[in-house]
Amino acid sequence: MSWFATLSRLAALTAVLAISSTAMALEPTDKQRQAAEESADSLRYGHYADVTFDAAWSRDAFDRYLDILDGQRAYLLQRDIEPFESLRTELDRVLNRGELDEVFALHQRAGEKRKARLEWLLDELDQGLDFTFDGSQRLVVDREDAPFATRESELDTLWQKRLTNDALSLALTGQKREEVEDTLRQRYEGQLKRLEQTEPEDVFGLFMAAVTGSIEPHTAYLSPRQGESFDIQMSLSLEGIGALLQTDGEYVKVASLVPGGPAERAGVLKPADRIIAVGQEGEDDMTSVIGMRLDNVVDLIRGPKGSDVRLEVIPAQAVDTTRSHVVTITRDTVDLEDQAASSEVIELERNGDTHSLGVITVPTFYVDFDAWQAGEDDYRSTTRDVAKEVEKLKQQGVEGIVLDLRNNGGGALQEANSLIGLFIDRGPTVQVRDAQSRIQLYGDSEAGTLYDGPLGVLVNRLSASASEIFAGAIQDYGRGLVLGSGTFGKGTVQTLDELSHGELKLTRAKFYRISGKSTQNRGVTPDITFPSLIDPERIGESSLDNALKWDSVRDVQYRRYGQPEQYLPELKERHEARAADNPNFRYLERQSTLARKLREQHTSVSLNREQRKREMEAQEAEQLSLENQRRRALGMDELDEWIDAREDAIASSGNDENGASGEDDNENMPAERAQVIEAAEILLDYADLNATTRLVQG
Repeated sequence: MSWFATLSRLAALTAVLAISSTAMALEPTDKQRQAAEESADSLRYGHYADVTFDAAWSRDAFDRYLDILDGQRAYLLQRDIEPFESLRTELDRVLNRGELDEVFALHQRAGEKRKARLEWLLDELDQGLDFTFDGSQRLVVDREDAPFATRESELDTLWQKRLTNDALSLALTGQKREEVEDTLRQRYEGQLKRLEQTEPEDVFGLFMAAVTGSIEPHTAYLSPRQGESFDIQMSLSLEGIGALLQTDGEYVKVASLVPGGPAERAGVLKPADRIIAVGQEGEDDMTSVIGMRLDNVVDLIRGPKGSDVRLEVIPAQAVDTTRSHVVTITRDTVDLEDQAASSEVIELERNGDTHSLGVITVPTFYVDFDAWQAGEDDYRSTTRDVAKEVEKLKQQGVEGIVLDLRNNGGGALQEANSLIGLFIDRGPTVQVRDAQSRIQLYGDSEAGTLYDGPLGVLVNRLSASASEIFAGAIQDYGRGLVLGSGTFGKGTVQTLDELSHGELKLTRAKFYRISGKSTQNRGVTPDITFPSLIDPERIGESSLDNALKWDSVRDVQYRRYGQPEQYLPELKERHEARAADNPNFRYLERQSTLARKLREQHTSVSLNREQRKREMEAQEAEQLSLENQRRRALGMDELDEWIDAREDAIASSGNDENGASGEDDNENMPAERAQVIEAAEILLDYADLNATTRLVQG
């Protein structure tokens, strides 16, 4: 070890010992040291990727650890980091030997800086805030690419702007001066209290998040407490709101909604919405969760079945954090009945004739494992429930069936395989390759086809994993059309490795379609694409750091059932003609373009009240104009303000108190419903073209 490295480490540890006498230094436990060593072995020998712990990996992991500790470059100075620079090339040693002292020391330094800054903010509040908001300053919204400051005065300037922005954001919601100061004081005091409650397990968890995140996004260390929560979630007995949450800087973001869960049924949360406060039933005050650890936010949201939880939410489409609103969700459990497949018949008019098309909604790929393992004959599963719906639709004489897999995040692989078997007569369904490049082929071995008529599969960005396997197989077999927007791109398999302390979720294998293409990263590209309001740069595998790349393997032998691609030019032409006359499709296309433009423009916010209001009003005026264009075309009442649009969308979603759709008037359905109708229209076109071709050939 070099004398310079030795001095650097001594300086780092000495700096931590120089903390205030009221704070206690956090130290790693022997169990955590052992878990670090075990994790290194599991990652090196068990992960799908070729994991090498070397200087290059150390640099990536060190930068990721700094991002976790201070992603917005708002607390640490460059000189705070310099004593720990030796870690930049030696984190592999730290992990392999469980030598966690310096990692904890860096966290301690970041914690002290965060504590000092919160105390500075509270002192500023005690001195009183300037509520004129008449300056010309602007605050940069995202500083993740900014360098670390070299002087404390730079951070003082940044935090003065942040404090002004926090106060202005609250003032613009109608709060008076005293209310704003009280709200901010409660927020900062809450953050300070949570900071002082930091435990060694928290520090170790953050370090392990840097370790696993530098390898692949679905690999993660689970502490004993997190492992228990994971088990509860997998058993679907969690009493909460049914939403998967993830951190997004200082915010908590909705990653996805559990199909059939309370949040989805209520229709008040959407992916990429940010939760900024949580309130409990019977309490007036709400707890700010800005800057709160994710597991603590989950604990606040979780609660007894039947109780209400209030969430203050910044909608994903909001262009300013002041546009938050409070929603109420009744906590509940999620069972198989909530996630069961369901069907409906859509009637379309063509040249004076009425045509019936079936739509089967498949929220997830589920199976009642307990009943199945117990040998019960009538256990519930996706395939069994869809088969019943198919038989029902066949009896009703439908001319085609659309399987709606939008928002279906996957589930049991065996169900994806068996579901494909309802629409083909035996054959391979998916290839799975492990870390040793061994490929295992899965498929449908049962003879016969339940339904051989025109078939469509409707997907979106939230269709993932098993949904992508199903859609990809239908596309490869030429068995039907895939419609909608590009899927998530989750093409990997994870398992849990038990450690002496906690667990390690490891990516062990990768999915490949029977054509040899991976579903990883790129997902499944629809034959005909619909516009989407889900931003692929914020949601999806390609948006995740260090996601495994797309690649391919050799294809396998399989029988093609049709050649849908020969009809695509005509199908697209007919679709585009309808979409041009469909107000909902025009709205989706224009709103998607506008949302992308506003996000690109929204890199900073004005700290001048009048200028901020003008910018907000201009942005919302564009959004309101698009919404009202759609409404005028549909003969609906126009809205006076853009803020009313979300509430109106929830109210007009057609969901009754049980979450079932009760809307029958196609012209007044929201934009997402228009995709179902258009999918049926395209499938009817396909059936018509297919029948015409057979007639000519016959």
